[in-house]
Amino acid sequence: MTLAATEETFLTQTEPLRRELLAHCYRMVGSVQDAEDLVQETYLRAWRAFHGFENRSSVRTWMYRIATNTCLTALEGRARRPLPTGLGQPAADPAHELNPRHEVPWLEPVPDDVLWSGPATDPADEVVTRDNVRLALVAALQHLTAQQRAVVLLCDVLRWRAAEAAEALGISVASVNSSLQRARAHLAKVAEQEPVALDDGDPRLRTLLEEYVRAFEEYDMERLVAALTEDAVWEMPPFLDWFEGARQIAALITQHCPANGPGDMRLLPARANGQVVLGLYMRGEDGVHRAFNLHLPTVTPDGVARVTAWFDTALFARVGLPAELPAD
Repeated sequence: MTLAATEETFLTQTEPLRRELLAHCYRMVGSVQDAEDLVQETYLRAWRAFHGFENRSSVRTWMYRIATNTCLTALEGRARRPLPTGLGQPAADPAHELNPRHEVPWLEPVPDDVLWSGPATDPADEVVTRDNVRLALVAALQHLTAQQRAVVLLCDVLRWRAAEAAEALGISVASVNSSLQRARAHLAKVAEQEPVALDDGDPRLRTLLEEYVRAFEEYDMERLVAALTEDAVWEMPPFLDWFEGARQIAALITQHCPANGPGDMRLLPARANGQVVLGLYMRGEDGVHRAFNLHLPTVTPDGVARVTAWFDTALFARVGLPAELPAD
């Protein structure tokens, strides 16, 4: 077979897997950009080894094996990507100064367009689901060791047998089962603490999100308190501080947000991690609203229970939002 024919065969067999491999690498490392780089490295490694691939396993299994080990190599000696609530410090007082930590490699959202931009697939065959890329799960995975992450993703997300995971990772079946037990225990504990979010098909979701948006755009803190659950949690990378309680969150915005009144803030929807995200734009002195932070709200039947608000405005372009809005 010619080199061109071999390359065509390789791409035909492996290119349809790129999206799900990106999701897999994102769950492993918590960064879209890092995941994209690791997928590229996976394809390079696979191409170099393709001549020796003898169909002893499916191409998909083979590619996941390469991707997982590529991620494990990249994670050696690398700090995990947390959210502020995962660092162990208590909720902060909104009256105090905020503490930015730009040196921390914070967990990032993944745009839906990156994961579901291809043609629709049979739901029964869908590997990348909204449940397995939700932010709470990816944040919980970052607290596991790299090997535990790999094992739980291979066995619980991809449904591999322990023996298959052991062969892919070059460890014993006993090690796989031990890692899996510890990982499941941690994830179960996190799941117990997480609010149960409304899904996209629930009509209450739109109504509750509209109330949340109006509260910001009208600069109505009482309305915001009503839109949040009483024990809502607010965190905002790169700030170390996080806040708990609807009134504490309203006080935080009143004291630290540069908005002064109605119209100063506008919010536009996009999607990331399988759910709605909201880009918040702040009005400048020239009347132009510019990207300020990106909210990912967890909406429950009782209101918005958790918000992660990233101050990395580069995320706006990644989720398809403009950097600024026209002057009124």
